[in-house]
Amino acid sequence: MESALRQTPEREVKLKTNHPFRLPHFPGEPLPPRLFTSTYFDTVDHRLAQLGMTLCRRTENHRVLWQLNLPRSAARLEVKMASGRSTPPAPLEDLLFALLRREPLTAVAKLRTRRSGIRIQPLDRPIADVIIDEVRILNGRRVVGHLNEIEVERRSGKDKELAAVVTALRQAGAYEGDGRPQVVQALNLIVSSPSPSISAPLSERFKTILQTQLRHILLHDPGTRLGKDSEELHQMRVGIRRFRAILRTARALLEPEWYASLQEELLWLGTRLGTVRDQDVLLDRLYTEADVLSPAERKIFERLLTTFETHRSQARMQLLDTLRSDRYLNLLRRLEEATQAPALREAPESSLIHLAAQEFKQLIKAGKRGNAEPSDQELHQLRIRTKRTRYVAELALEPMGKPAIRFVRQTKRNQDLLGDHQDAVFTEERLRQLLQTTRGVKTAFAIGQIIERLRARRRRTRAMFPREWAKLKKRGREVFAL
Repeated sequence: MESALRQTPEREVKLKTNHPFRLPHFPGEPLPPRLFTSTYFDTVDHRLAQLGMTLCRRTENHRVLWQLNLPRSAARLEVKMASGRSTPPAPLEDLLFALLRREPLTAVAKLRTRRSGIRIQPLDRPIADVIIDEVRILNGRRVVGHLNEIEVERRSGKDKELAAVVTALRQAGAYEGDGRPQVVQALNLIVSSPSPSISAPLSERFKTILQTQLRHILLHDPGTRLGKDSEELHQMRVGIRRFRAILRTARALLEPEWYASLQEELLWLGTRLGTVRDQDVLLDRLYTEADVLSPAERKIFERLLTTFETHRSQARMQLLDTLRSDRYLNLLRRLEEATQAPALREAPESSLIHLAAQEFKQLIKAGKRGNAEPSDQELHQLRIRTKRTRYVAELALEPMGKPAIRFVRQTKRNQDLLGDHQDAVFTEERLRQLLQTTRGVKTAFAIGQIIERLRARRRRTRAMFPREWAKLKKRGREVFAL
């Protein structure tokens, strides 16, 4: 009998130790000792490991739990499923569809772990669990290697409290590891994220930057399929947008047909993601705005939101069909080819900084074309151009110091400000559509209150925009000397 998937975000710090290791004194209670065996699965070319993902079948006290770990910037996402199967359950394989691309999973390593530790709890609040793993690498029944690790897993502690724990462990002899999952260490795989050299030719930096965006897309594909956290879909969409922005910035260097065809497919995928994302933002905004209503009005209003919930569910089902399609797999193949051999027309002589400067010039021109009182659509288009400029600037200006950092931060502030304005515009449009099909004075009154709050928000953002736009131009000219 298989259980449903469970998603758990984990925040942790990992250290390595030499054996034996004496744990420093911490207030708290010892954790129950555990002994379990983990069989790890991957493709023969280690596609999961290359992205820092792991999939294992863990056996402990005759109970079996499957666990998929997805890396995140400051944590990891764990997806667990109880199943007695000896091969990966279909729901977990489905989450990995984009990575596997119909390649079979096979057992690649087997580890036996003896785990102990302590729950640090100075008063009545658990701060963190300090977990000591003594790992044996198995080949059949034979031990062929070993690992010793300490994991500090946040419970309710603050960053300062966790830092104090880590400092005490280091003073006791623990040291910084290389960050690789245990199975990657056991297999002795070298895994590295793309990191373009500043001195590398533009063509090489271009390829490495595209590799970074493709990696970002693939890392957030499983979470998008799972659908428990809207941020996963948002981040996958960001990866698509950045890929498109980079291609657009370098379009003069690319073969026109190759560029247009790839952009068309990226737009197709981005639109599918965007439809669901728009519904997520809409629902989040409406539930937030509904908090100002009286309890009776909020109850009436939230019943109306079932319409939007239905639209969101339908859009998600269409997105899942897209993510299971041959067209999507073909696009991923093309993106991989683009990261290895983009269709450059000639050896480019431009630099990324030059391309970013050109993007900034286009943004300033777009701002000059606007009216003294720009329309909602003009502000929306300016937001899109600001976002493109930011994406390219983040890539091109990394080594340029504080002026570049200030410029990128200002582009983000402008983008967020205009994004807040556009969200209010979009939400009001949808509410007005709903108002046309809604009867009842109380319902119309509740919708009217929300619309008035949205209009007030738009007025505030419009009042703030001229000052932020002036700052953006100033910061950009400091960087590009225009």
